[in-house]
Amino acid sequence: MLSEPLDISIINAKVREYWRVNMVEVTTSTQSDLVKLVRSAKAHAGDVLTADYQSSGRGRLSRSFDAPAGTALLFSFYITPVRSRQDWGWISLIAGASVAQVLSHLNAEVKWPNDILIKNKKISGIIAEAIEEGIVIGIGINVGMKESELPVPSATSLLIQGAIEKERNQILIEFLNTFYINFTTWDRGSDEMRAIYRGLSATIGRPVRIEYPNGHFEVGTAVAISNAGELVLDAGTHVQAGDITHLR
Repeated sequence: MLSEPLDISIINAKVREYWRVNMVEVTTSTQSDLVKLVRSAKAHAGDVLTADYQSSGRGRLSRSFDAPAGTALLFSFYITPVRSRQDWGWISLIAGASVAQVLSHLNAEVKWPNDILIKNKKISGIIAEAIEEGIVIGIGINVGMKESELPVPSATSLLIQGAIEKERNQILIEFLNTFYINFTTWDRGSDEMRAIYRGLSATIGRPVRIEYPNGHFEVGTAVAISNAGELVLDAGTHVQAGDITHLR
């Protein structure tokens, strides 16, 4: 089932009317493609682009995301929140929590801000870019990768975890419908995502090492998430961006 081909007719028939899903077989990056479409006013809120293969997939902090054709669920989507931009840092966290909810049967957790872990190994990553009046969010989920195909030893896939009951069409449908509920509830002013995210978090309550983009690092205990989506340490530091290492 994991190798089932993507079928946008199946997906569009089962997602909420808010979403419009399109597919390409091969592209450099669904994220770059959708950003260009938004900037040229050819994409609107609710547009989703998925691909069977990306030659130059993009991850957080300018990293690449590579996966053999058909082994990952790769997609980007555009939303236009009405909530204050000061709170937009929460949107990628909501996306991460939504992936974890879809993979809850595997006890998936979220490593701040939005890496999805199963048994302490990464199965999904997320990138978010503010564009025009909204945000383009890109997600990659390792679905059918064998161990020899993993990009790094600290990664995993649904195949490796023995979770072969869901294929990519179903996962995308469940994610879009779950994210829609979480996002629209948050966008109307509710903060109930705080409790949901905390319940899924592998980071809050743990000692962590933060390596910042400038090369500096800090060690502390993660205690909360701020209104802007920052990770709050016990010393009062608000972390906006950086590599997180969970310490024992």
